[in-house]
Amino acid sequence: MTDFQVRPAVESDLRRLAEFEAEIARISFQDDAIDDLDVQEKRMAKAMAKSAEGMFVACRGDEPAAGWLWITVNTNPMSGQRYANFRSLAVAEIPERTQVGELLLQAGLDHVDAHGVTEVVGKVFSGNLPMRVLYRQFGFEAAHLTMKLDRRKR
Repeated sequence: MTDFQVRPAVESDLRRLAEFEAEIARISFQDDAIDDLDVQEKRMAKAMAKSAEGMFVACRGDEPAAGWLWITVNTNPMSGQRYANFRSLAVAEIPERTQVGELLLQAGLDHVDAHGVTEVVGKVFSGNLPMRVLYRQFGFEAAHLTMKLDRRKR
């Protein structure tokens, strides 16, 4: 397979996480993306300080992270049911990109299994075909569709 290992994200990863988050923003929000690295790094530092649980990176040796996963365990306030939410998953443009994505997604599922969570959700931009394929590969099914109207384009 690969020689990448998944480990918990740590403070020294923050700049790399900001780079991944900026790329996710560009893919998901195009012209409306907040892709300023300083803003993203502050956001990730705040999130990590609150709880780093569910934050993972895939690395090869001492190289910078090649991939990033953030999954949270939440509780539905109406039903009390616990569920997991894939907040972020991104992989650098490397030859092993698919394998690293699979490795991270599986690590996220292993994480929620350890918490006894049986429902997992993840949002993905409709145009992000590689992520949609990865989700389908792991058994995810489409559940919602968000419609958008940009009134500036009239």
